[in-house]
Amino acid sequence: MKKYIILTVLFIMPICAYLFFATGVNQFAQLPTLTVGVNELPEGKTWSGNPIVLKDKITVIGFPGFDMFRDRGNAFNLDQKIYKRYRDFNDFQVVFVAPIGSEEEVKRVRAELEPISDLEKWDYLFLEPEEITAFYDSFKIHGKLDKNLGTPDVFILDKERNLRGRKGKNHKGEEEYREGYNTISAADLHNEMMDDMKVILAEYRLALKKYNKIVSDTEIK
Repeated sequence: MKKYIILTVLFIMPICAYLFFATGVNQFAQLPTLTVGVNELPEGKTWSGNPIVLKDKITVIGFPGFDMFRDRGNAFNLDQKIYKRYRDFNDFQVVFVAPIGSEEEVKRVRAELEPISDLEKWDYLFLEPEEITAFYDSFKIHGKLDKNLGTPDVFILDKERNLRGRKGKNHKGEEEYREGYNTISAADLHNEMMDDMKVILAEYRLALKKYNKIVSDTEIK
């Protein structure tokens, strides 16, 4: 009996070790930087009444335009697939840059979301059209805002205000480029954005562990 236990352990342990390290490689691969240092948000009226700052936050940012209530399904998809999953992280936030004059649209969208979700980390900044355009242009991406100053795509900004996405070869060896995530498609959010959010959050967890270890080692010395 003892011999069988030993053989089982010897057989299973290498498999477990392989799975652990294989998972670690995927989990901690860095998400490429597409644009370094997009502009900080201009000052303006916010839905919450609190100032919104991108620096030192992992931000999912979007541009809903004037027709956000018509397109409220996009906000629902983002809430269900991304926001609810990551809202408990201290440094995470969702920000929508909306045109001045769309406050009533925001009110109607939030009225549908608030009964099903805690929107404490989901805010709106209201800006003039030229301010929205100037801020969006700082992303330096291929996608454009439509005539209503909106896009169904949302974007990931890291704590240094860098735009993160996909660039280069994927795990299949195919060239891939992704600067935003289409909120019209729940599958796009679930299959692509969720994976990329896991990667960027893992980056910061790993960096924090390294920092804490350095501090601990310094204190011991």
